[in-house]
Amino acid sequence: MLEQLKELMCSYVDVDPESISEDSRFSEDLGFNSYDFICMLGDCEDEFDVEIEQSEAAKSKTVGQLIAYLEGIKA
Repeated sequence: MLEQLKELMCSYVDVDPESISEDSRFSEDLGFNSYDFICMLGDCEDEFDVEIEQSEAAKSKTVGQLIAYLEGIKA
């Protein structure tokens, strides 16, 4: 899932995919603004075939937290 997320994230921010880890913070480390983040969540819905509750997903401050959220709703 991390590799798929890296691909999605790199379409929104100019970051080297190799520099993205589960500890990467969306705004501080990767440069996401709230609009980019919400748009990326829409792509995640399509990519992972899930329905994301934006207010819950927005609590994810790191890539790892978002992965945990996505895995939780996918199960």
